[in-house]
Amino acid sequence: MKPKDSMVNAFVPGAAMLSPEDAALVARREAALGPAYRLFYANPVHLVRGEGVWLYDKDGNAYLDTYNNVASIGHCHPHVVAATARQSAILSSHTRYLHEGVLDYAEKLLATFPAPLSHVMFTCTGSEANDLAMRIAREHTSGTGIIVSENAYHGVTAGVAEFSPALGPGVPLGVHVRAVPAPDPHRAAAGDVAASFTAAVQAAIDDLIRHGIRPAALIVDTVFSSDGVFCDPPGFLKGAVAGIRAAGGLFIADEVQPGFGRTGDAMWGFQRHGIVPDMASLGKPMGNGYPVAGLVLRPEVVAEFGAKGRYFNTFGGNGTAVATAMAVLEVVEGEGLQANAAAVGRYFRDGLRDLATRHEAIGDVRGAGLFLGVELVSDRAAMTPDAARTARIVNALREARILISATGPRANILKIRPPLVFSHANVDLFIDRLDQVMQAER
Repeated sequence: MKPKDSMVNAFVPGAAMLSPEDAALVARREAALGPAYRLFYANPVHLVRGEGVWLYDKDGNAYLDTYNNVASIGHCHPHVVAATARQSAILSSHTRYLHEGVLDYAEKLLATFPAPLSHVMFTCTGSEANDLAMRIAREHTSGTGIIVSENAYHGVTAGVAEFSPALGPGVPLGVHVRAVPAPDPHRAAAGDVAASFTAAVQAAIDDLIRHGIRPAALIVDTVFSSDGVFCDPPGFLKGAVAGIRAAGGLFIADEVQPGFGRTGDAMWGFQRHGIVPDMASLGKPMGNGYPVAGLVLRPEVVAEFGAKGRYFNTFGGNGTAVATAMAVLEVVEGEGLQANAAAVGRYFRDGLRDLATRHEAIGDVRGAGLFLGVELVSDRAAMTPDAARTARIVNALREARILISATGPRANILKIRPPLVFSHANVDLFIDRLDQVMQAER
């Protein structure tokens, strides 16, 4: 069952003893920002600076950031900071003027994708990219039906929120949306993830058609991060993708979280499955904190959309945005961060699996590269979710100056997603602190 608040690690006003300074900040937030915002942790962190894998509070204490894929190549990377500052001091205008910067970046970015994906359209956020993807899908297919996983998160625009179940029961799904169970190996029929997920997607397609709704798209985050981090076995998406295409719909790979080398074995999450999507949406890590995002797509998919109307985004693809994004891509490639994600990710998984031999509460360790999920249970044999323990561990790690969060429809999975510059020493520190916290839980 979902928690009352759909954010599984939210600060609850009045439930924590805050310093007078932080209590005043909370009051100012409530007065100025309104009721919809949430803070992380029972005891919120008051941060003032970031560098690499570290975040620093107002008293100078360092916190290991093991969660933040926005600063994907590390907080305040000097190469990116310099590129942003340099370009913003020269020119930062929109894409209605000729400018080499947007073309240089577009060509470099597209070179990392399979050849059929040869156009890119720029936005400011992943939400915008997914919103644009659905507009294009509807134009191309003449359909409106959308299929997502049961606890997916794809964004916050009005259109995208309708197919983001993770936003909780207060944000209803559209009548044109069908949600299917996540590809969970512990809960898949007969343990066959590929067959189970393919059957679920086909059932959703059939239900849309039965209700007179033509399918437009299947969209998935290719590591299923909000569903609990499901990456394996490689290739399990093939049947579902074939099914949506047979029904006249498109496959959209949401690469906002798994993209830019995070899975280690590939630059893009969909590549682990040996498929080429019709569109791939990009977001947060693209600018390492600067708001730049995009949609990469097959030319034939956007042809009708482009012929009937024009697309324009004032800030999407402006000079500063693409200079920043170019610097990020240069760092990913120049510092070998995909290879680092693979090597450090393996070391991290091995350490967590060793920890599981000492703590029965760890029911499963899974993931790819530097995107890991640790499922916490009260009964390992039955895989009984333990959300309460998960919340305690997340908050205890915060007190130990390790920042992570929790995910999944049952709020029982530690979501571990550090910057791609994470090191073996960083992993050792994390494992040691998690071990201490879990020992204290006994």
